[in-house]
Amino acid sequence: MFSANTYTHRRAELMHRVGRGLIFLLGNELSPMNYQDNTFPFRQDSNFLYYIGLDHPHLAAILDTETGECILFGDELSLDDIIWMGPQPPLTEQALVVGIQEVQPFDLLLEVLTAARKQNRAIHFLPPYRAENKINLAYWLHLPMLELTSSASIPLIQAIVAQRSVKTTEEIAEMDKALHTTKAMYLAAMKQTRPGIKEAQLAGIAEGIAVAGGGNLAYPIIMTVNGQVLHNHHHHNTLKSGQLVLADMGAETAMHYAADITRTWPVDGSFTQQQKEIYQIVLDAQMAGIAAMRPGLRNLDAHLTAAKVITNGLKSLGLMQGDTDEIVQAGAHALFFPHGLGHMIGLDVHDMEDLGEKYTGYHEGLERSTQFGLRSLRMARTLEPGFVMTIEPGIYFIPELIDRWQQEGRFNQYINYAALAAYRGFSGIRIEDDVLVTQGEPKVLGPGIPKEIGEIEALRS
Repeated sequence: MFSANTYTHRRAELMHRVGRGLIFLLGNELSPMNYQDNTFPFRQDSNFLYYIGLDHPHLAAILDTETGECILFGDELSLDDIIWMGPQPPLTEQALVVGIQEVQPFDLLLEVLTAARKQNRAIHFLPPYRAENKINLAYWLHLPMLELTSSASIPLIQAIVAQRSVKTTEEIAEMDKALHTTKAMYLAAMKQTRPGIKEAQLAGIAEGIAVAGGGNLAYPIIMTVNGQVLHNHHHHNTLKSGQLVLADMGAETAMHYAADITRTWPVDGSFTQQQKEIYQIVLDAQMAGIAAMRPGLRNLDAHLTAAKVITNGLKSLGLMQGDTDEIVQAGAHALFFPHGLGHMIGLDVHDMEDLGEKYTGYHEGLERSTQFGLRSLRMARTLEPGFVMTIEPGIYFIPELIDRWQQEGRFNQYINYAALAAYRGFSGIRIEDDVLVTQGEPKVLGPGIPKEIGEIEALRS
């Protein structure tokens, strides 16, 4: 974990931003997979980690904006707990490591919250996403469960988004650790790729490296020869000559900072000419998107810049025609690029999205588009130094979508449907990096994972 000063400073700034009332931060509980004692791997709430830093279940904290005090609520281990889990430092000692002086039993939490309600003190809490926490919050705060999200504190959400959006030097260092592990995952998977191996074997190799790196996966691995399926978590296919492998994966450090990288490479030692042409368009779009990661510019504009590069590239191959600006404004390019350019990343692979997109990705006056493709852009707002964004354009040939649009006669003036017949079995290509917005040039984080055509072919051969 970070130093006590880091957590103390974070909490002090949060209380200053919120201004009044109690700030209630709730950690996560263990969650059963199929019976009570067989639980999913524990993952602490990211906001709790950011301000409290303690990474085990059954904890909560209350920050009093009037006194500046923080109380940690939790229970010491019983002898039965120690028999099954081994000895742990006392909770009071763990609290001191993160700068917290006062620890109370977890059961006292209800008493403290009830007293605050009787005094008509504001209790600021976040929208819950775990079933256990929804049940507890509804009980403690006397709120209907269906109203918890709408009753969550907007000042608290806005304060947290403002803080967590800007990554500190120590956070960037943690993300760099995740990216070093992720590079090892990619190099191993690329080197082991060959006709006859299964997607599952490559995914297993990569996951083992993530765990060996001291953390785990930041999200379930995508490792597929069907790259046209955007979130394809099936790994049952056997690789064949002539196919492409699209992998979207990232390690998470022991402190839970995430990496999120996508690469696409050939099953054979080199790309075909057709694959090279599409790959280079995607790479050009990604480089244009990275170059647009500058303070004062909107991520929406970076997305549109990448979309225009893709459109121009497809026009050069005879797959599209017409004025580029008109094509992108109409959304015709989304047949090939149906998702957003990227999202924020940090403690969450989609950072802070549990707090609501209208605070993390959009704001009043900048609403999410309803247009196909553009409506999938998760973050559109103005970039600031310290933001870390994924930049992940792609080109996909999705037979079902092509057939539907062709049958409906959509964008016949822009799309050469006849020429698409030669790409029907192509699958898809996506290239993704994690990029830090600075005062000057944007910085691609991590040690550098091969993505130029020559680099990939050299590695594959």
